Amino acid sequence: MKLKFFMVLLISFLLGCQKQNISGEKENIVLNFKSWRVEDSSRMDYINSFFTKKYPYISIKYNPVKSVDYDESLDNEIKMGLSSDIVLLRSYDKGYRIYNKGVLLELNKDIVKLKEYPQTAKNAWTTQSGIQYGLPIAGVLHGIYFRKSVFEQYNLEPPKTWDEFIDLCEFLYKKGITPISQGTVSEWTLYEVLFSGLGPNFYGGEETRQELLKKEIRITDKKFVKTLNTLVELKKYFPLNNKDLDYNGMLENFKNKDSAMFIGGSWEISIFKEMGVFDDIGYFAPPVENLGDNLQYNFHVDMGVGINKNSENLEEALLYVNWMATDEFAQLFMNELPGFFSFTPGIYSLDNELSKKMYSYLHGSDKTVRTLWEGFSAQEPSGNSLMSTALKKLYNNEVSVLEALDYVNSGLSWYY
Repeated sequence: MKLKFFMVLLISFLLGCQKQNISGEKENIVLNFKSWRVEDSSRMDYINSFFTKKYPYISIKYNPVKSVDYDESLDNEIKMGLSSDIVLLRSYDKGYRIYNKGVLLELNKDIVKLKEYPQTAKNAWTTQSGIQYGLPIAGVLHGIYFRKSVFEQYNLEPPKTWDEFIDLCEFLYKKGITPISQGTVSEWTLYEVLFSGLGPNFYGGEETRQELLKKEIRITDKKFVKTLNTLVELKKYFPLNNKDLDYNGMLENFKNKDSAMFIGGSWEISIFKEMGVFDDIGYFAPPVENLGDNLQYNFHVDMGVGINKNSENLEEALLYVNWMATDEFAQLFMNELPGFFSFTPGIYSLDNELSKKMYSYLHGSDKTVRTLWEGFSAQEPSGNSLMSTALKKLYNNEVSVLEALDYVNSGLSWYY
């Protein structure tokens, strides 16, 4: 009996001292960070090393899952009892869906610097009542990459207007060069990148997106009809095998110089660097309709972080996320992950030339985000998936422009 009693006391003592050694100092605390950025593992380990130097008793275990599997993986983990201390959050509806599961900490009081962040970034992880459940980490930009060697060979200049862009495509086409590396298998690229990147210059950017959100217009509005009629012109300039070309195939096609241009996003900078073609890659902003028009530039609010409110290491998780709101983290993040632009207020330098070029177009432009990302993806079928499927059907000549937009409109059951 005495031995049993002693063992109970010993176990209780050890559990109580789990976070402290005999001198009262904390030790050996591991924060689990769940993310969809598998390709950034080594870079995030490097960035996190600056935090762990400040707090040597804390280590960050970066646990990435492939982006396409992330939502399901996170849902399954939540069902079992969320074990991750920190989770990467998608913006707007998808992040709010996680908050609604009751697992995220409210950050309004605990992340002091939050009040300094731009409201447009905070809105992506804020409830209607003003509860902030995610810290904005980064946004991404949308535009067009090109092979500099091809442009130099023919003395070509990046176009500013749509007519110039079409003329450029036509010139390359007649030279036997495929102008644009775009496939239709990975339909998300048609909506998230092509439509949401090039479309705002024709449907009216953020002003029109807000009208859509407020139900003042529908997706069948003449503004969107005009946009699709314009964007469908690009089909002629896709690779002949575009129906069989997925995202990885698009990248390989561009890498091998089988196409001169790639409609993409700033997150692809690191991909091109790893492919060994970075020095031959240039970039220009989405062409405006008419010379003198203000650029409607998609600066999409992309990623935030949330804290598991039931974490056993809540104090340390707050230390870490507060550090993520510092100038030090923002600068490290943008240097190590070029193409992801921090929302943390401050003055920063960009090391990467493509990042600098992309960011330079923000000056004087009208900023917006992906068209149906906010509000329209709170239920199934989501506006994102509807538009992605509609565009695939359109580019595969299965539906007309009006039929594509009617498909999206009907799926939204106007809207919710």
